[in-house]
Amino acid sequence: MSNTILLVEDNPSDEKLTLLAFKNCGVSNEIVVVRDGVAALDHLFGTDEARGAPGLLPALVLLDLMLPKINGLEVLRRIRANERTSLLPVVVLTASKEEEDIARSYTLGANAYVRKPVGFAEFAQAAKTLGLFWLLLNERAPTLSRAK
Repeated sequence: MSNTILLVEDNPSDEKLTLLAFKNCGVSNEIVVVRDGVAALDHLFGTDEARGAPGLLPALVLLDLMLPKINGLEVLRRIRANERTSLLPVVVLTASKEEEDIARSYTLGANAYVRKPVGFAEFAQAAKTLGLFWLLLNERAPTLSRAK
């Protein structure tokens, strides 16, 4: 597992806001941005040639729900269905306030559900909290390997 963060976000404004918020709160991890569900799955499951070192998973996935090509809930389902990624921390970071989205996210195995705050100061605080918890305080799950 690497120390990168995978940000799955199709909205350029939200992407910039997220990157700026992380920078302002001192999160120095590399952030890889993909803009749709297909690209997210390609990155995680190794079909993305530009990804760099094959086999390395990010430390954290920040996943929007409203994505083109494959939506965030389906991306989450596939992450949890694969042994290699089943324990990967996934935080749903979305504007959706729909109770159904919240319930489905947790049912599918999201580690957290965070609504994107509207104001920059609130968003920066949310990013700082996410960074501190998931990257500094949280103990990562061990990498699963198949018994032979």
